[in-house]
Amino acid sequence: MHIYVDADACPKVIKNILYKTANRLKIDVTLVANRFLHVPPSQFIKSIQVEYGMDVADEKIVELVRPGDLVITADVPLANNTIEKGGVAINPRGEFYTKENIRNLLSIRNVMTELRDNGLKTEGPKTFSPKDQNAFANQLDRFMTQHQAGKTLS
Repeated sequence: MHIYVDADACPKVIKNILYKTANRLKIDVTLVANRFLHVPPSQFIKSIQVEYGMDVADEKIVELVRPGDLVITADVPLANNTIEKGGVAINPRGEFYTKENIRNLLSIRNVMTELRDNGLKTEGPKTFSPKDQNAFANQLDRFMTQHQAGKTLS
């Protein structure tokens, strides 16, 4: 298994959790972004800088992801593409995207995009909190424990 991070908008505290996880469990973590990212020296952590542009980092992650890989993203279309390729996706707030919820999340995203495109001002995402950080850390730990035991996410 490999962990890919949609790193342009990923909170620093989440990246730090992933760095610790990579080294503790000896698992590869790759951050993908359209800007240079400083990552700690580790044989398990690397970054890929892609060209600047809409969805370029997402497309790179979709190209790289394989069945069983984990993708960290708040981008619903990227999560959908990950699931379609047999991967698992979780957002930085610790919420898994699943085959059961992804269609609904895509629909909501598309409606909100259409409303914004038509001039409606919508609220952005809520502020990232320590509660979100803890939820992510707990879900990641649960997922990694299941993965190491050879179980699938339930």
